[in-house]
Amino acid sequence: MKENEAMPTRRNGFAGIPPSDGFTAHHEVTIECVGQPNRGTGYLVGIQELDAVVRTHVIPLLQAFCAGSEPITPADAVRRMAEAAAPAMPAQATLRSLTWSPGPFVTYSWRTEMPTFAIVSESFEFSAAHRLHCPELSDEENRRTFGKCNHPSGHGHNYRIAVAARVPTGAGSGAFGIGSMEAIVMRTVIDRFDHKHLNLDCAEFATLNPSVENIAMVCHGLLAPELAAAGVEIDHVTVWETEKTSATYPVR
Repeated sequence: MKENEAMPTRRNGFAGIPPSDGFTAHHEVTIECVGQPNRGTGYLVGIQELDAVVRTHVIPLLQAFCAGSEPITPADAVRRMAEAAAPAMPAQATLRSLTWSPGPFVTYSWRTEMPTFAIVSESFEFSAAHRLHCPELSDEENRRTFGKCNHPSGHGHNYRIAVAARVPTGAGSGAFGIGSMEAIVMRTVIDRFDHKHLNLDCAEFATLNPSVENIAMVCHGLLAPELAAAGVEIDHVTVWETEKTSATYPVR
């Protein structure tokens, strides 16, 4: 904003506040709260009250962290933001989680049930072909169950996968970062499945139908020991076959 320029009275909830014509960074903060809605209004809490909590107690911290006012890891940063928001919540609402997205592919989350951990999640993509077919079913049953996805030559998808790991906050939070996550996912999942025919080229699906559910389960099984060796615990894996079809393993 220019000097002495008044703050706009009408605000775009998806735009930055204050607005800027220059170069900026875009961050998103999402808070989840629980409680008993008011019987009359049906509201748990007004959105404007939650906005005020974030803008007053969370954004100043985030600005300070981005400015490098103190050395801090992203895992500790999201915990600190949650700790600042929790006591400022309206009396009828309790903070359940806070998620910070510094970009479109990475998120850091804090949850009340795991107060000493942050969940770091990163999204990746790979292209692969597959055929949905169960040998124990007849050809007609397979066609009826899977439709075009049962085509004998298979078909392809641009899969998206999000891998989430539990990273300790505090003294141990700096041992695992996005670089470690990317290296593990690349060699464990992307290099294994990218530009492959899952049924024909990948031993994991030689006898297992490569549905999106099974792909999520297999990726979780492959990644869990690799992440454990790096000192963190896998939380969940979500795989999108299309923008409208996804599966998460395990159930959250």
